[in-house]
Amino acid sequence: MGFLSSVLGVLGFGFIGLPIGLLVGFFLFIYSKPNDDQIEEPLVTPLCELDTIPLFDLLPEIPLWVKNPDYERVDWLNRFLSDMWPYLDKAICANVRTTAQPIFDEYSGKFKIESIEFENLTLGTLPPTIYGIRVYETNENQLVMEPALRWAGNPNIVLVLKLLSFRITVQLVDLQIFAAPRITLKPLVPTFPCFATMVVSLMERPHVDFGIKILGGDIMSIPGLYQFIQVLNWCSLLPLGFLQKCITKYVAGIYIWPQTYEIPILDASSVAIKKPVGILHVKVVRASKLLKKDFLGTSDPYVKLSLTGEKLPWKKTTVKKKNLNPEWNENFKLVVKEPESQILQLQVFDWDKVGGHDRLGMQLVPLKLLTPHETKEFTLDLLKHTNISDPKDMKQRGKIVVELTYVPFKEDSIKFSSVSKKYSRKGSGNDQSSDEEALSGAGLLSVLVQGAEDVEGENHNNPYAIILYKGDKKRTKMIRKTRDPAWNEEFQFMLDEPPLHEKIHIEVMSKRTGIRFWSKESLGHVEINLTDVVHNGRINEKYHLINSKRGVIHVDIRWKMI
Repeated sequence: MGFLSSVLGVLGFGFIGLPIGLLVGFFLFIYSKPNDDQIEEPLVTPLCELDTIPLFDLLPEIPLWVKNPDYERVDWLNRFLSDMWPYLDKAICANVRTTAQPIFDEYSGKFKIESIEFENLTLGTLPPTIYGIRVYETNENQLVMEPALRWAGNPNIVLVLKLLSFRITVQLVDLQIFAAPRITLKPLVPTFPCFATMVVSLMERPHVDFGIKILGGDIMSIPGLYQFIQVLNWCSLLPLGFLQKCITKYVAGIYIWPQTYEIPILDASSVAIKKPVGILHVKVVRASKLLKKDFLGTSDPYVKLSLTGEKLPWKKTTVKKKNLNPEWNENFKLVVKEPESQILQLQVFDWDKVGGHDRLGMQLVPLKLLTPHETKEFTLDLLKHTNISDPKDMKQRGKIVVELTYVPFKEDSIKFSSVSKKYSRKGSGNDQSSDEEALSGAGLLSVLVQGAEDVEGENHNNPYAIILYKGDKKRTKMIRKTRDPAWNEEFQFMLDEPPLHEKIHIEVMSKRTGIRFWSKESLGHVEINLTDVVHNGRINEKYHLINSKRGVIHVDIRWKMI
C-alpha cells in the first residue's frame, strides 16, 4: 500500500497539481500589478557616445533614403497615410469581414464548433510607415515603384470561438510586418485614375511577427518562457512559431517575385488597347448592272472599302470610265483587330470631275462569317443604305463581287519557332534552310512613336516625327512649343516578306506656326535596323538622334508574321 500510495501521489502531482499550479501562477502573474518602485526608467544615451557595436545594431532602423541614394524621402506620403488611416482602417476591416465570413461558415457545425466570429476588428491607430521609395524608369507603358514598408501596429483583433458551449477568445497583438513590395501600375490609359491594373509582388521574403492572447492572457509574459519559446520556434516545435513561419512562407510563396497579385482598377473592356490580330485580304472582282449617273447614260465607278472601328483612310480602287459592268480584280490588305465584331464596309461611287461623287450603292460583310485561311466569294446586292425596312432599298442598284480571306497572325514569335526547329533537326545539314523557311512570309510591321526628349531647334520647337520606309511616308501630329513631345501614335506597314537587312528612317522635324523666315528644320534623325525586330518579334528602345545635341526618341517596333 505504501508503494501504491506513493505512485498515486506522484501521478496526482504530475498530472493534476502541476497544471493547476502553472495555470494559477500564470493568471496571478498576468493580472498582478507591479509596484511603481520596481519600474526602472529607460536608459537614454546620445548617439555620439555610442560604441561601434551599438551603432551597427541601430543601422537597420535608419531609413533607406539615408543609406541608398536610389530611394527618395516621402514624408508627404507618410503624412497622407496618417491622415487617411482612420478611413483606411474601416474600409480594410470591412473587406476582411466580408472575405472571412464564408470561411468561418464552412467550419461552423464541424469539430463541435458552434460559431466563429470577430468580436473586435480594428487595425489600431498606428499607420504603416514608408522608409523610402524607389521609382524605376522603363520603356514600357507602366509605372514601377518599390516602397520600403514597415508596420509595427497596435491592432485589436479578437476572434471568438464557441466550442461545446465554451467561449474561447483569441486575440492578435503586437503585429509587425516589414516588407519590400514592388508595385506596378499598368497599362497607363487616358481614363481616370490613368492606370487599369495594379500588380503587386514581393522582392524578398517579408518579416512577420505577432503575439497571441488566449482567454485574455499573454503566454509570452511568463518569466523564462519567452526564451524557451524562441528555441521551440527555431525548431518549429511550437504551434505559435510554426504558425508564424507558415504565414510568412505562404505569403512569400504566393507573392514573391516573379509571382504577382493583380488588382483590377478599371474595367478591362473599357480600357483595352486593341492590337492587330490578323490581315484581311480583299479582292474586288467586279460589279454589274450599276446605276446610270452620267448625262450620257453611263457611270464612272470606283469602290471604297474599310473596316469598322478604324480611323484610317479608306482604300480605293481605280476608276473605270463609262462602264456599268466594271472589272477591277484589285487586291487590298486591311488590318483586323476584332474579327468577331468588325465589319467590312464596301461603297461604290460614281466619279465626277466637278463636285461631289455620287454613291451608287453600299454593302456590309461581317468578318465573323469568314473561316481563317479560307477564301470565300461574296456576290452582294448593292443597297442605298443599311436600313432594310426602307422601301427605297428595294430598288435594284446592281451587284458587286468580292473575295475575302482572313489570315490571323502566328501566335509564337519567329525566334522561338526557328529555335525549336533547330533542336528538332539537330545534327541535320538543313539548319540554314529551315531558318530561311521560318523567316519567310508576309506580315505586319507596327511602329509606335511614343515621344522624344531634349529636341531643340535653332528657330522654333514645334516637333513632329516622320517615318519613312521604302517610299511609304507616315507623319505624327505636331505639338507646339515643347522640347519633350509625347505623340503615342502607331503606324503600320503591311509587307509581303520580312524586312531582313532593311532599315527604317525616323526624323524629328519642326515647322513654323507663324510668319517666320525658316519654315521647317530637322531636329535629328535615326535609322533603325529591322533585322532584330524580325528575329525577336519586338524592340522597345530609346535612340539618340543623329545631328542633335541631346535629343532622344522612344520607338516601339513590332513584327507579326501571318
